[in-house]
Amino acid sequence: MPFLDWVNKNQALGEAKKIPYHLLQSESVYGEDSENLLIQGDNLLALKALKPLYEGQIKCIFIDPPYNTKSSFSHYDDKLEHSQWLSMMYPRISLIRDLLSENGSLWISIDDDEAHYLKIICDEIFGRQNFISNVIWEKKYSPSNDAKWISDGHDHILVYAKNKSIWRPNLLPRTEKQDKYYKYDDQDGRGPWRSGDVLVKSFSKSGVFAIVNPLTGQEHWPPESSCYRFSEESAKQYLAENRFYFGKDGRGAPQLKRFLSEVKQGVTALSIWKRDEVDDNQEAKKEVKAFNSNDVFDTPKPERLMQKILILATNPGDLVLDSFLGSGTTAAVAHKMGRNWIGIEMGEHSKTHCVPRLQKVIDGEQGGISESVNWQGGGGFHFCKLAAPMFDENGQINSEVKFKNLAHFLWNFETKTPAPKKYTTPLLGTHNGVAYYLLYNGILGDKKPESGNVLTSQVLKAIDEIIPHDGPKVIYGEACRLSQNRLDFAQITFKQIPYDIHSI
Repeated sequence: MPFLDWVNKNQALGEAKKIPYHLLQSESVYGEDSENLLIQGDNLLALKALKPLYEGQIKCIFIDPPYNTKSSFSHYDDKLEHSQWLSMMYPRISLIRDLLSENGSLWISIDDDEAHYLKIICDEIFGRQNFISNVIWEKKYSPSNDAKWISDGHDHILVYAKNKSIWRPNLLPRTEKQDKYYKYDDQDGRGPWRSGDVLVKSFSKSGVFAIVNPLTGQEHWPPESSCYRFSEESAKQYLAENRFYFGKDGRGAPQLKRFLSEVKQGVTALSIWKRDEVDDNQEAKKEVKAFNSNDVFDTPKPERLMQKILILATNPGDLVLDSFLGSGTTAAVAHKMGRNWIGIEMGEHSKTHCVPRLQKVIDGEQGGISESVNWQGGGGFHFCKLAAPMFDENGQINSEVKFKNLAHFLWNFETKTPAPKKYTTPLLGTHNGVAYYLLYNGILGDKKPESGNVLTSQVLKAIDEIIPHDGPKVIYGEACRLSQNRLDFAQITFKQIPYDIHSI
C-alpha cells in the first residue's frame, strides 16, 4: 500500500501519544441532565480527554474539518500550509479511530483540494481494506460565474469503517414515490403489488419453457434467445399462488406480481447525493440564520444531509461524535433523532453559535428535520471545558485530579477499554482475570497517607474484606510497605504513582 510523506510527518505520527491527558469539567447543564456533551476547547486535547471513558464506544463520528482552501473564514484558520494541514489531521484521525466502536464508522466532509491526500492518510490509519465509499454531495444548484476554471459544485464525504467485515449501513426509508407503483391489490391479504419483468438477460436452457394462461389455455414462451428468470418448477408454484399477471384483460404475456410486503423494507444508499434529497449550502445557511443572524457560520451543513448519514450509520440510542462541530448541525440532528452526542468546538464560537442552537432544539424549534421526525423538544446537555492536565510539567499528579479522574485514566491505560463512570471502592475492575486497584485520595475513607494511599498489611486486609479477588492483582498506590515475598504470595504487582504511570 502506498504511503503519503510530507514535512514533519514523523512528528505527526507520534503526536497523539504525546498529547497530555486533560480533565473535562462540566460548567453548566442546559435542559435535562444528560450524558450529551458540548466541549469547548482544542479538539486534539478533547479527543484525548475522551479516551478513558469512550474508547471503542462511539458508533458514528462525523467531521467537517477546515478544507485548507486558502479562503477567508472568520471562525477557522483555513489557510494552513499543506504539510501543516496534514500534520493537523493525522493525530486527530488516529484518536478518532481509537474512539470508534468495532461496528462504528467515520464520515469526513472535504473538498477536492485535500480529499485525495486525506484518503491516503485515512488508508494508513484505518487500513485500506476498511474504506467504504467516497460519497459525492451536490452542494450547489448553479455555477459560480466568477470561477476561473470549473465551478465547484460538490463535496466529498469519505466513509471508513473501524472494521468493514462487520460494519453494515442501515437501509434508507422507502419514500411515497417509490411505493406509489404498488397500486394493484387482489384483496387476498397479501397487500398491494406491481408487475415485474419475467425475463433475464443471461441465457439458460433451464429458463426456456411455456407458461400456460389458466384463463385462456394459451402457452407463453420466452422470446428467441432469451429465457425466464426462474425455473419451470418455480413457474408452476407462481401459477398456483396467483403470482402471474396477464394484463388488464387477462390475455397478455405473463408478468410477475411483486408484493410491497415482500420487497426489502428500505433502500440501499447510492454514492451520489443530490441536493433535492439532502439540501445544499444555501439551505444550510438559511437554517443557521435562525440561530444567529448577526454572525452566520461560513460553512454549515444542512440538517437533511446529517440526517441521511445518521440513518445509515446509527440507531436510536447510539453515540455520535463531531470534533469539528462548527454551527452545531451534527449535535442538533442527533438530538432530534434520539441519538446521544458529543460535540467539540473551540473558542467562544461554542457559546455564541452552538449553545443557542442546541438550546432552541431542546425548546422544540421546528426548523430543519424537525417536522419529518416529529420533534417536540426535550433532553439536555452538559457544557464542558478542558480543565487542568493530569500531570504537571514535572510529571507529578495535578492537585485538581480526583480519584475518579485517575481511576478512569489508569483503567483505560491498563486495559484499553472504557472505564466505568463511577467508583465507590479502590477496585477499578477485572480484566482478563486480573483485578486492578487504586489507592489514592483517601478512597478507603482515611485520607492519612499511611493508612489510605499506601499499601500496608492493614490496607491489604481492608481490600480483601471489601472486595476480595482470588487471582492476580495490580495495585497502584503512593508507596508499598509489603515485602516482595508477601506480594508474590498474594499475586500482587505493585505500581507506584506517579512514577509507574505513563501517558495514554
